[in-house]
Amino acid sequence: MTGINFVYMRVSTKEQNLDRQLEALKPYVSNEKYIYSDKASGKDMEREGFQNLLKAMRSGDTLYIKSIDRLGRNKELIKQYLEHFKKEGIRVKIIDLPTTMQDVPKGQEWVIDMINNIIIEVYTSMAEKEREDIKQRQKEGIAVAKSKGKHLGRPVLELPKEWTKIYKEWKAGKITAVAFMDAIGMKKATFYKKVKEYEATL
Repeated sequence: MTGINFVYMRVSTKEQNLDRQLEALKPYVSNEKYIYSDKASGKDMEREGFQNLLKAMRSGDTLYIKSIDRLGRNKELIKQYLEHFKKEGIRVKIIDLPTTMQDVPKGQEWVIDMINNIIIEVYTSMAEKEREDIKQRQKEGIAVAKSKGKHLGRPVLELPKEWTKIYKEWKAGKITAVAFMDAIGMKKATFYKKVKEYEATL
């Protein structure tokens, strides 16, 4: 019995569109019921569409994906799924890796397996390196911004110059909290937040 061709597509967020992947993959399936998709992060192992795909596929079936990173976000996860498919007797064909799309004479499957394993290893390592580089650039950017005195995030509300003097009067019971707020022009919620922050530095 000939195996069934399946397709899997994924984008990381609900706002992103699956159309580009669908256009590339649709010719490989005979029926739309064999197309599975997710709008979820590649680090989410419980992706509903992907889990349903795993349950549906059997030995002798073929899975088509647009690019290898549709399987997952990191090298370990991608390799884990590829090993699962191999163990289950499911062929994975990746459009962006042309050698995986080739068919070979029976008995010579080891050749394509060897080539694919090398390509997959290189590709996943490059993808992981790229993510690490992005994270490193973000860290460096934050460090540079901090060194220039830039505050990242919500703006810090500076304390008024007379804060310390009035704070001591308030703590000594000479003025009320309301009088303190009026003197420095702060609303109640902001005032008590600043008192808490200030007292944490004492």
